[in-house]
Amino acid sequence: MYIYQIMSNNFGYIDIILLGMIAGFIILRLRNILGRKTGHESKIYSDFAERKFNVPNNNVKNFKKNLDVLEGQEKKEFLKGAEIAYETILTSFAKGDIQKLKSLLTPDMATNFEQAIQVRNKENIKSEFTFIGVKESNVEKYEKIKNELFASVKFVSEVISVKKDKDNKIIEGNPDKIKHVIDYWKFTRNILKKGPNWYLSEIVSK
Repeated sequence: MYIYQIMSNNFGYIDIILLGMIAGFIILRLRNILGRKTGHESKIYSDFAERKFNVPNNNVKNFKKNLDVLEGQEKKEFLKGAEIAYETILTSFAKGDIQKLKSLLTPDMATNFEQAIQVRNKENIKSEFTFIGVKESNVEKYEKIKNELFASVKFVSEVISVKKDKDNKIIEGNPDKIKHVIDYWKFTRNILKKGPNWYLSEIVSK
């Protein structure tokens, strides 16, 4: 009976030791996987995991665009905007929308367009215009002169243009014929002024 009690007690101690070893092993594994928490950890924002959030880095210099050239993605974006401006200016001129034109032209060009619209209205000439689309656009020349940027663009487009007199008689164009047009426009931008807007400064005759 005594021997049985000793063996039972020994088995009890062994069970306790084994359970303690298992518990210790589990705790060590969890600490290795999750790490310790010291109470001084910085908050982690998942959206900014790869960035220093709101911390200025004095070693990084401000990025400055090279305005002496127009290439790559900037050139693509410029041509995209130039095509939109080209269509908008042509359609606005046909409609006689002077306010819209002023937002896309230099002051001198705005004056020229406004005078042309006034002459057209005085002679009771109606302009019917349908813009089909730009087939091609290329930057022919780009240059920086002091604080002014200049970009000359060749546009190849298709339009339907008709002019009618006061009696609604066609005096120019064909409403059933698509016209192939090639234009050379020069745009300008002052780098000292706020905003990235370019303005039409000249229509080049070739």
